[in-house]
Amino acid sequence: MNRLPAKKVRIADIVTGKYFAGSKDDMKPSYVIMQLGEKVSRVNLVATAVDKFESEDGNYASLSLDDGSGGLRVKAFKDVTAIKNIELGDMVLVIGKLKEYQGEVYINLEIAKKVEPNYEIKHKLEVLRNLIGQKKFANEIRKLASHMSEEELENYVQTYGMDEESVKVILSASLIDYKPKVLQLLQELDKGSGVEVSKLFEILSLPEDAVENVLTELLDEGYIFEPFPGKLKRI
Repeated sequence: MNRLPAKKVRIADIVTGKYFAGSKDDMKPSYVIMQLGEKVSRVNLVATAVDKFESEDGNYASLSLDDGSGGLRVKAFKDVTAIKNIELGDMVLVIGKLKEYQGEVYINLEIAKKVEPNYEIKHKLEVLRNLIGQKKFANEIRKLASHMSEEELENYVQTYGMDEESVKVILSASLIDYKPKVLQLLQELDKGSGVEVSKLFEILSLPEDAVENVLTELLDEGYIFEPFPGKLKRI
């Protein structure tokens, strides 16, 4: 079986999504459907190591991560070398498959390595760009659901490779509108060349995933743009 691509995500996308168990007999991997409808089985995320555990026999280790949007654990079995090399406070790039045990969704570790703080900003921007298309399609689904039958909507989304499970997750998700607050802050902070994305996350007293969702919407709707890498500006 071909290895699934590791999708760049935030921890919030995983923990607020819906987990579906896989099947070894059917060669079907476990996955999470995120609030915007995308299925993800193998993830690529960047976060800070906030806690670590190593078993006495050296056959198990876990790493607790926080990327500002939420917390999640990474687990390694038998080969725990990658986690041994991580110190608390390190910025870490993690790749692995999503699993679940006793109600906890975690990452079954494949790769873990230290990265520089600037890499985190780059990762966040890439995630935001990926979310733009997903957000646009999710909004379209919500609009169509108001005047289409369930069967018509299901047939429509199937032409785009989406199934009924993803549609249900999209329709059940809701977001608070923080756009006015973000636009006001951009206007206040902009001295001419735009505002650093990291500055917005630092100042806004909002959940990090909410800020990222708002920036995605504003970019998609054309209210803001990226004049330089890592900076945003109002139109």
